[in-house]
Amino acid sequence: MDKLPMTAAGHAALEAEFLRRQQVERPRIIAAIAEARSHGDLSENAEYHSAKEAQSHNEGRIVELEDLLQRAEVIDVAKLNGATVKFGATVTLIDEDTEKQRVFQIVGESEADVKSGKMSITSPTGRITGATCAKDEVSPCQRFP
Repeated sequence: MDKLPMTAAGHAALEAEFLRRQQVERPRIIAAIAEARSHGDLSENAEYHSAKEAQSHNEGRIVELEDLLQRAEVIDVAKLNGATVKFGATVTLIDEDTEKQRVFQIVGESEADVKSGKMSITSPTGRITGATCAKDEVSPCQRFP
């Protein structure tokens, strides 16, 4: 069982989703199934089938979240330091053609979201930058470790 590195914020977000799905979504879906059952014939009951599908999706996500939380290795990024780029570091990537800059934090796979500036440590770009020192230039054609 491989450990999954993640920030404290990423772990808290997964925990919050896990609790919401268990304590809010699960009872809501059970009530929807009970309501749909009361309407009679289940073979042609679209509300019943929809609620059962939602239940299946919710239970699958609960199992997935449980696995992620059990394998989580929470890393306190405030305690990390050094000149090399590693998990938790914030990097600035500059497109040499357009001079456009993007700032990313290197995070765990489960909390990666490029739109909000969080890049997975296992992504190709995350792996390339993870093998560099501050102020190094990297190329997208560069082989990653």
